[in-house]
Amino acid sequence: MLLIFIPQITLAQEGVKDEAVFKAEVTEILAEKRTELPDGSQQVQQNLRLKGLEGEYQDREIEFNGIGDLEVLSSQAYKAGDKVVMAVSYGPDNTPIFYVVDYVRINALWWLAAIFMAILFAVGRFKGVRSIISLVLSFAVIIKYIIPQILHGASPLMVTLVGSLFILFIIIYITEGFTPRAHLAVVSIFISLFLTIIISQFFVTLAKLTGATSEDVLFLFDLEGVKINLQGLLLAGIIIGALGVLDDVVISQIATVEQLKGANAGLGGRTLFKKAYEVGVSHIASMTNTLFLAYAGVSLPLLILFVSGQSVFTSFSQAVNTELLSTELVRTLAGSIGLILSVPIATIVATFWFSRK
Repeated sequence: MLLIFIPQITLAQEGVKDEAVFKAEVTEILAEKRTELPDGSQQVQQNLRLKGLEGEYQDREIEFNGIGDLEVLSSQAYKAGDKVVMAVSYGPDNTPIFYVVDYVRINALWWLAAIFMAILFAVGRFKGVRSIISLVLSFAVIIKYIIPQILHGASPLMVTLVGSLFILFIIIYITEGFTPRAHLAVVSIFISLFLTIIISQFFVTLAKLTGATSEDVLFLFDLEGVKINLQGLLLAGIIIGALGVLDDVVISQIATVEQLKGANAGLGGRTLFKKAYEVGVSHIASMTNTLFLAYAGVSLPLLILFVSGQSVFTSFSQAVNTELLSTELVRTLAGSIGLILSVPIATIVATFWFSRK
């Protein structure tokens, strides 16, 4: 993941090796220094002996000198046996300089993924298997189509729109099969997504959002020969985020209409719509709260800084006016509007279809 998403720094001098990233294991703590910072926290610095675990550094003994005068915002205290990610850069004479970047977390992530799939298979059975397949294929569309096209200079908005249609077909038809429910879901999500795009485009332009709000975006400026429309990238992120939520709401709503009609074939269209719509309203309330809480979690450090009274903002309106919070608000509200509209849209489409029987 590091190699994919973090651009590697290359040195301009001819004959000088490029930076590399590899895994290593801490074998010994050579020295340790603890310094109390002005805020009362402690900074830990260590000199370590490590053993390379892969590539040209396999089984090679490495020393890392981490004790110095530089103060860092956060520091890790490693112990023997810890597996870490290391970076190596080279001086003009190709002398290697090693840095400990972070812990190796991939094993914990694999365990979490395994538990997730086991529970999904146990509860969802064959449908859980199909959902995993659709998840993998959707991710492949993003990695193999959407991102490469954006890197080649294509419009992020148009590329994501096309890619989202592929993802839509993958998600619906693999998980639901080639059924009337799936067809109705595709139509309902397409209409809801189209409205979400229009609303998002209008308010991103009206609020003059640039898309350059996160630290991750700074790496995009270092991509040689690539110029990315950051505002379009922001809209692309809103579309992909909304697509996943719309899928959940629309499928649930259509299934509700189908089950109500199956339980009582005598229900007329108006009654069927009313009963299904009441279920959708309850669902939409919980999903909207989920969206807001998710985005609040992303912006939590900034919110804490504001509430503490130690930020540069003297009022709530000043804090909201920052592009960071404005972007999250537009993302949340635009997505929520599309989510809310999807309930009557899906209910109308499903009621019209199932009432014909």
